[in-house]
Amino acid sequence: MNKDVSGKQAQILEFLREFIEEKDYPPSIRDIQEGCAISSTSVVDYNLRKLEDKGLIRRDREVSRGIEILGAHGRRPRIVEVPMLGTIAAGQPIPVPTSDRFGNDSDETVAVTEDMVRGKSNVFALRVKGTSMIEDLIDDGDIVFLEPAASATNGDRVAVWLKDRGEVTLKRYYHEGTRVRLQPANSTMEPIYTAPENVEIQGKFISSLRPSE
Repeated sequence: MNKDVSGKQAQILEFLREFIEEKDYPPSIRDIQEGCAISSTSVVDYNLRKLEDKGLIRRDREVSRGIEILGAHGRRPRIVEVPMLGTIAAGQPIPVPTSDRFGNDSDETVAVTEDMVRGKSNVFALRVKGTSMIEDLIDDGDIVFLEPAASATNGDRVAVWLKDRGEVTLKRYYHEGTRVRLQPANSTMEPIYTAPENVEIQGKFISSLRPSE
């Protein structure tokens, strides 16, 4: 440890390491304040600036959680903020807030490492409701990251808009002759069968994240 680091800065640095190790993304200023029992966010910001001046961290002030720990192990992966565009069913299809391409704006974002979205830039996130994809390790309450797509190959996990229901669901896609099978990854649940013209693929699954309790 740098001899010029104060006790408070050492505490913050250790908190950063533990938080990132546990959650795989950096804490917010408020997280640091609460986790280190610091009196105000301005005190947190002051000590973060000192740690940055000493070359122990790097901050991206354009990103709310843009803190990287520097040192022997190199920089943390770059943090990206992915728009959260609503809820998707992994169970019976349910409505989402906006049906037209899930909308083009979002007030909520999810901060993740770049490798979580495989380096892709045009990615959106949806919160899962239901357990039909549990055997693919996608559970109720998880966040899934998808890239926009209008087509898929058999077996792909996709966000599908069902036009007759006005609803969207997450399933494995299979085009079987005159019908489409939307297959859950849950052996206790039945697939959805529908006509190809009733299906509009809107996104392909990239990865999922289980928020900490």
